[in-house]
Amino acid sequence: MQNAANLFSYRKHWAQRFGVAPVLPMSRKEMDELGWDSCDIIIVTGDAYIDHPSFGMALVGRLLEAQGFRVGIISQPDWKDASAFQALGKPNLFFGITAGNMDSMVNRYTADRKIRSNDAYTADGAAGKRPDRSVVVYAQRAREAFKGVPVIVGGIEASLRRIAHYDYWSDKVRRSVLPDSKADMLIYGNAERAIVEVAHRLAKGEDIKEITDVRGTAFMTQTVPDDWAVIDSTDIDQPGRIEKMPDPYASETQGQPDCKNAPDVADSNSSVVQFTPKRVKLDRAKTVVKLPDYDQVVSSNVLYAHTSRVFHLETNPGNARALMQQHGKRYVWLNPPPIPLTTEEFDDVYELNYTRVAHPSYGKAKMPAWEMIRFSVNIMRGCFGGCTFCSITEHEGRIIQSRSEDSIIREVEAIRDKVPGFTGHISDLGGPTANMYELKCKSEKIESACRRLSCVYPDICSNLNTDHQPLINLYRRARKLPGIKKIFVASGLRYDLAVRSPEYVKELVTHHVSGYLKIAPEHTEQGPLSKMMKPGMGSYDAFKKMFEKYSKEAGKEQYLIPYFISAHPGTTDEDMLNLALWLKENDFRLDQVQAFIPTPLAIASAMYHTGKNPLRKVTEGSENVSVIRGHKQRRLHKAFLRYHDAANWPMLRESLKRMGREDLIGNGKRHLIPEWQPAGKGEIDKKTKYATRKPVTHNATGTSRGKSTGKKRTSVKKKNTRQRIR
Repeated sequence: MQNAANLFSYRKHWAQRFGVAPVLPMSRKEMDELGWDSCDIIIVTGDAYIDHPSFGMALVGRLLEAQGFRVGIISQPDWKDASAFQALGKPNLFFGITAGNMDSMVNRYTADRKIRSNDAYTADGAAGKRPDRSVVVYAQRAREAFKGVPVIVGGIEASLRRIAHYDYWSDKVRRSVLPDSKADMLIYGNAERAIVEVAHRLAKGEDIKEITDVRGTAFMTQTVPDDWAVIDSTDIDQPGRIEKMPDPYASETQGQPDCKNAPDVADSNSSVVQFTPKRVKLDRAKTVVKLPDYDQVVSSNVLYAHTSRVFHLETNPGNARALMQQHGKRYVWLNPPPIPLTTEEFDDVYELNYTRVAHPSYGKAKMPAWEMIRFSVNIMRGCFGGCTFCSITEHEGRIIQSRSEDSIIREVEAIRDKVPGFTGHISDLGGPTANMYELKCKSEKIESACRRLSCVYPDICSNLNTDHQPLINLYRRARKLPGIKKIFVASGLRYDLAVRSPEYVKELVTHHVSGYLKIAPEHTEQGPLSKMMKPGMGSYDAFKKMFEKYSKEAGKEQYLIPYFISAHPGTTDEDMLNLALWLKENDFRLDQVQAFIPTPLAIASAMYHTGKNPLRKVTEGSENVSVIRGHKQRRLHKAFLRYHDAANWPMLRESLKRMGREDLIGNGKRHLIPEWQPAGKGEIDKKTKYATRKPVTHNATGTSRGKSTGKKRTSVKKKNTRQRIR
C-alpha cells in the first residue's frame, strides 16, 4: 500500500503562536479573549459542540488546531438566514461543512419516515435544530454569507452521497451532493489526512480548484487530464444487454446497419478477419473508472445496481482507482480512498487537547449523545464485516485501524481523573465492532491486492489474523488500573470471530459483561442472511454455548440480547414467520426492533431500489431480490418480531391464515399467537384495517393486562377481557 506523509510532519501554520484554545470558540467574544482577529477555518456542524474525540467537529477542529490553524465552530445555526453564518466573521481559508455525527435524514426520520420527537446530538435532546439534508443547506448558506470563500463538505452525510444515490425519504435517485451543495470539494471517509493536506496547501496560496490530487477527496470537473486513461465500468463488469436503451457508453449516436446495401458475401470466398488488440497494462494511479451517468442510473435499475457493484469494488486503498460519474456537462471525480492512519498517528489524534465535555455556552443542558459515551473509549475504527445494510465500510473503510494499548490506557486514566460524574465504571472499550482490535490481514501484499467485500463472509478468510490476545491483554491491563471498578464491553460483538478464541470469550464473559451482551444475528434464515452477508445461526449457537458455559463457571446470571432486522431485502413473509417461531422457541420477547432503513450507497439500499443483487454480476436476467416496500408489509414484518405484543395479533392472524398456517393460531404452547384478543388492545380499525393501540383496560383485579409488574403474569378469564377474532 502506498505510504503517506505523517499527519503531524507538516510545518505548523504561523498562527500556532496563539497557543491551544481552552475550547474552540463559538462567538466573537471568545475569539477576542483568545486574541484572534479572525478564524483560519470555520466548521459548521449540525450537532451541538462537544469537545470530545467521538464527535467529528471536535476531532477535526482540534487536529487542525494542532497544525497551527485558528478554528472556530458554528453549531446548529439558523439555516433560514445567512447572517448566522457570519457570526465568526470571514474565514481566511475555508468553511468546513458537516451535518454532524449522523446523517440528517436518519437523525430526523424513523424507518417509517415519521418525524422523531428528539435529537440525541442536541442540547436537552431537542428536535428540529437542523434542516433536512443539512450539508446542502449549510453549504449554500455559507456561500451566501461570504462569496468567494472555499466551501468543503464532509462527514458521513456527504460521504454517503458522493455519487448519484437512492434517497429513501424522497424515493428517488438524487444527484451527488457536490453539485447540489455547490461545494468546491468533498472529503469522504476518515478525513484527517485530506483535511490537513488541503488546509496547508490553501494556506500556501494554492487555489482550491487546482487541488485535485488528494486522496479521499471529490470535486467537479469538465475534463479528464490528458495523461489519464479512462476505463468504462462495463469493461470491468459487463452488465449485459439493457432492454429499450441505447448503448449508454457510446461516444456518439450509433445508427442501425444498412442491411439492404450490405454486400452479399454468402457465396464469395471472402472471410471475416477479427483482430484481438493486445491488452495494455495501465498505471492504476493514472486510471479512472467511468461509472454510468446520473441520467442513466435514474432510468435503469440494472445500471444503478451495476454502479453499486463497481463502486464497492473500488474501496480498498491498496488497489482502488479513481472514479468519475457524469452529471450534466460536468463529472463528479472521486480520488481513491485515503491511506489508513498508522497506530502512532491514531494515538496522537485521540490524545489532542479535548476537554471531553460540552462547550460552556450550553450551561447545565443535558447532552444525550455525550451521556451515552462520556465514560467510553474508542479503541479502533473500520470494519471488514461488509454487512450490506451498514454504512461503516462506505465511510470508515474495511481496514482496521487500532490505537496502541498505552494510548488507550492513558485515555482511561484521563476519564478517571477529569470527566465529571465518573464512578469507576468504563461503559465501553470498543468501536464499530467490539472484537476487531488489532485484527488484520496476515500479508500486506495480499491485503493491498484484495477486492473481497468481506473478510468474514461467506467464511472467515484464511489470510485474516483472528488472534484476540492483544485485546485480552488490553482488558486485563485496563481493569487493574487504580480507581477502575469495572470495565464493560457494550459495542456489538462479532461472534463468528469470537468463537475462534475461547480464551477471549471466557475473559469477556467473566469480567466485562454487565449482565446483558449485545450480539446481532440479524436473522435466522439463509435467504435474508445471504443478502446481508451475515453468518448462519451455527456460529450463534456455538457462541451461545460458550457464553452460557463461562457464565456458569463465573457464577453469574447473564443473558445474550440478539438484534434482528425486519423488512431487509431478500426477506419473505415465510422468513419472518420462521424467525418468530425461533424467538418463541428460545423464549425471546424483543422490546425494540429495527426495521431496515435504506441509507445512501449501502449495497442493501441498491437491492431495495433496484430489486437486483449487486453482490453478483448484474444483468437484466440476473438474480432478482424480493423487496418489502409497502407500509402494511413492513408493519407485518415488525409484528412477527414482536409476536408477543397483543396489538400485533390481529395482523398476524390475518397473515397466518393467508399463508395457510392457521395451525399456529391457538392457546397452546405450540401456537405462535392465541385465538383470543384482550379488550381495548389490537382492535381492528375499520378504515385502515390495522390493529389499534388503545389504552389498556383494567381487569377485575385492578392491574393492567399486558403490563410487566415484575411478577409472572396470570390470565383473568372474564368475558369482558377477551374478544374472539373470527
